[in-house]
Amino acid sequence: MKFLILFTFVTITILPFFGQDLNELAKIQKEGELLYKSEMASWYGTDLFLEKNKDVSSIGGYFSYVEGKNAKCIFFSKDEIPQVIGTITFDESFLTEKANIDLNKRAFTENETNYFTIRQKALKEIQEDSLFVLYKYTSFNIIPVITETESKVIVLTGPKKNNVVIFGNDYEILFDKEFNVVSKRKIHQNIITIEYGGEKETVSTMHNHSENTGEYITSTDICTLMLYGKFTEWESHIVVSDKFMTNWIIKSNSLIIVNSSDFKKGKNKLTFDYTAKPKQTLYFIGSEPTDNLQIWTQGQGKYTSNWFPSFDDVNEKVIFNLKIAFSENYQVI
Repeated sequence: MKFLILFTFVTITILPFFGQDLNELAKIQKEGELLYKSEMASWYGTDLFLEKNKDVSSIGGYFSYVEGKNAKCIFFSKDEIPQVIGTITFDESFLTEKANIDLNKRAFTENETNYFTIRQKALKEIQEDSLFVLYKYTSFNIIPVITETESKVIVLTGPKKNNVVIFGNDYEILFDKEFNVVSKRKIHQNIITIEYGGEKETVSTMHNHSENTGEYITSTDICTLMLYGKFTEWESHIVVSDKFMTNWIIKSNSLIIVNSSDFKKGKNKLTFDYTAKPKQTLYFIGSEPTDNLQIWTQGQGKYTSNWFPSFDDVNEKVIFNLKIAFSENYQVI
């Protein structure tokens, strides 16, 4: 089995044979982190600005961008020639108490003018082109990105409902050096919504990539997982394509890549650790002091997955061999 492991802010190669794949994944991860920082600035910057500025009628819009180690959220006016009416600057911690809030009205810097220009042109494309589809209970998040090599806008779909993570329905708009639109595309070909926080604990989630989306996890996937992973209590999220299975580890913001060719037809062995906190189908009766403690499991074709990795479907046939570790003072029946 061949593995490649990438860590946020630090890249580590376990086996060097991936070559071009490693370079592409490093580029994707770097952009994912940049999108994440921009979105964090927008999330917290909006809250801080609206606390200070109650007159929302004066706001023409906002955009965020990363500059060095800082991320800035810029609010601009509705004037015929828009001006900056608020600048919220965050360091890498994104702690609101450490944010710098500047409400002085001023002109855009040259750099901000460029971000504003592609942001407004992207907004026009979204409003006029049927390529962009807005679903109920969602909103578009417009993220302008300008680097030494390219200018683009990434459009994410964000949820308007709580306890929902959205993958997909994301778009990329590319610009030339004069900031004219040269191409636009859907990144994912559909929208995937995953709920979290319900009664049943979810350890890991997944989605598939079609050929059009590409073989790798996308920068928008990484951004979404960095934004929402801390709220979901998921341990990981898996992205499957024809060439790779990529596993994003949420706690460490790290990426494990497995080449799909390592999975061959025939006899295979899969080993994994499983921890459960059952809310039903596992019952404790009696007590140790009265010497009649019993533990009962239930699962006649249904609900067994509360305590055991299995399918809640009587049509899915799987044979299990169980080894149970228990105190010699008890019996297993």
